[in-house]
Amino acid sequence: MRAEKRFDSLDSFRGLMAVSVMLYHLRVSDSFTEWLFFRHADVFVSFFFVLSGFVLTHAYGSSVQFNFRKFFITRTFRLLPLHLFMLVVFILLECGRYMAVQKGMEFNNVPFTGKFAPAEILPNALLLQSWTYLTNPLSFNYPSWSISIEYYTYMIFALILSVAFGVRVWVWATMVVVALALIYAGNTFFTIESLRGLAYFFTGCLTYAVYLKLPHPGRAKAWLLTVLEVLAVAAALVFVVNDFAAKALVASPLFAVIVLIFAFDGGAVSRLLAGRVFSFLGKLSYSIYLTHAAILFCVVSAFMVAAKLLGVDIAPMIDGTRYLDTGNVLFNNVIALLVMGLVVLVSMFTYRYVEMTGQALGRTLSKKTSHSSPVLRPDTD
Repeated sequence: MRAEKRFDSLDSFRGLMAVSVMLYHLRVSDSFTEWLFFRHADVFVSFFFVLSGFVLTHAYGSSVQFNFRKFFITRTFRLLPLHLFMLVVFILLECGRYMAVQKGMEFNNVPFTGKFAPAEILPNALLLQSWTYLTNPLSFNYPSWSISIEYYTYMIFALILSVAFGVRVWVWATMVVVALALIYAGNTFFTIESLRGLAYFFTGCLTYAVYLKLPHPGRAKAWLLTVLEVLAVAAALVFVVNDFAAKALVASPLFAVIVLIFAFDGGAVSRLLAGRVFSFLGKLSYSIYLTHAAILFCVVSAFMVAAKLLGVDIAPMIDGTRYLDTGNVLFNNVIALLVMGLVVLVSMFTYRYVEMTGQALGRTLSKKTSHSSPVLRPDTD
């Protein structure tokens, strides 16, 4: 049954794109981090929203008796434990910066000011930082801006499932059209982050509705799915590396088509993505996404300290961005690979001891509710 299907290639996409976003934030001179693809990889956050809408609709959209309380508990304990853990980490890092400044160390900005101001802590703890112009969406753990949007979009999704009944698809479509129209019109009332999240997430919901209407191709059609998968990957590459005015609008239908094609898991590219390495990255994707900013901060800080001790500028500031640069192309690429490995290593720890612990607690609490709605496997979304 489709309701029991697990989308292996889409899970792997999640991991690959989390790594790509990490490399977008990592700047190492003359290394693969400077490839055009990674310099534009921030667009993959939009793919995360589409994929989340698709997977959650698969898990909950067909429930006859949708249990809002159970949904709220499982989703909260899926996202919040790691988010709060990393928020505490960033507060401790700011304390470390403050003590370093007292000893004569110089940073780009004064500790506990700007996006690290104490006033930003509570909005971050409540995942509200991306919903209001009064807060900085990139404060503290900057990748969590999308988690802020995703969490409350989940609740809007759950509310629609609870009350919309037979017209939920029309409600999703309306959400997408209105959000994209406001983005195109240069809206100033809603934050751009909230509009992007709503548009792309409910695009994913609509994509799943289309998926249910399509016949499932048999093995004889594997060649056709392979062709479509290759074309989808090629289209994604062209889309990512090019900048154009309507990119935010094109992302919605393009990522929807890509998700739809790979949802069938029937082509050669899907089989490749189902491999152990890619599946492993998919499992760690949430940890990779939320931990990498803190790890990059620590690595850059270490290079800055080393630069001061050695008298060699191995952490230059170029056009307002802090780079790592050993002065050797080979060494720079090795540094980039080592940082990637460090992020994955730390993510293995946070996945095991923070994510899984939080999810286990959520499952325990949710057992007090009815078991009428299907639940995603812990590492699905």
